[in-house]
Amino acid sequence: MNISLKAPQAVVFGCDKRFRVLVAGRRFGKTYLAMVELIRAAWSPGRLVWYVGPNNKQSKRIIWKSLKKMTREYWASTPNETDLRIELVSGGTICLRGADNYDSLRGDGLDFVVLDEYASISREAWTEVLRPALADREGGALFIGTPQGFNHFHELVESAEGQPDWEVFQYTTAEGGNVSPKELESAAQELDERTYLQEFEAKFATLGVGRAYYAFDRAHHVHDFRFNPHRQLCWSLDFNMNPLGSVLAQVQENGGIVVLGELILPDSNTVAACEEFLSRTAKFSGTLAVCVYGDSTGERRRTIRSAFTSHFAFQARIPQ
Repeated sequence: MNISLKAPQAVVFGCDKRFRVLVAGRRFGKTYLAMVELIRAAWSPGRLVWYVGPNNKQSKRIIWKSLKKMTREYWASTPNETDLRIELVSGGTICLRGADNYDSLRGDGLDFVVLDEYASISREAWTEVLRPALADREGGALFIGTPQGFNHFHELVESAEGQPDWEVFQYTTAEGGNVSPKELESAAQELDERTYLQEFEAKFATLGVGRAYYAFDRAHHVHDFRFNPHRQLCWSLDFNMNPLGSVLAQVQENGGIVVLGELILPDSNTVAACEEFLSRTAKFSGTLAVCVYGDSTGERRRTIRSAFTSHFAFQARIPQ
């Protein structure tokens, strides 16, 4: 078999550590390396190696077609399309599996496993099922993935550092050599900083994952602002039932927005939120001009208007 690896791939391939972790940017060539690793590991009689992705459908989509093409000359029989299994003339077997129902993976002893897109695979799939499956054969593993914040993939990288049986590799998309500098420059201009660092630089970004405002930094964005009686007060709500959240804010003369506080009410309702609003704003001096902002739920807007104007005899301007 004629295999050609680029320099960074060859470094990973040539490492003799039992457990290896590859953190790499998109289009680095992770899938190609995974296929080469699987074939090498299965190239002896009785060897059983697995490629494990987040689920069966994703595993098949990522590697099945390419793996069949790479191994076609060495099939012992036609690949099993239902079980996603390839038997090689060497006597080894390569199987594709999904980690979403990892309890179903119990039972087989493994010589080698590739865990691809590991940031999207449950930690327990490794610790409870796949790691024990390698024990009797003293099998190895290759973890592959692109960062997704500081989740269990990051913890794996941190814990692997300095361990005698482990080695960690980290490469950018550029170092993979499959994406042109022009394309990378274009991506850097189009994507926000966090996305580019994560997807192309293979960085575990410190900017947070899953936040609406991922660039928020408490050290830089939290200051002691005071209510300005000469500026309109804004009350912005999210109509979740649990919790019902809202913020009190003011728009500054320069267009900047200052958040004065937040109201978080568990198992609440709109009327209770209005009561809490009045309690929180009682300390503000002067005539209070309020602009209320909610989501697109018209019924809740009517509830706020009714609560303010009827229940509390309070005047507020609510944008239509």
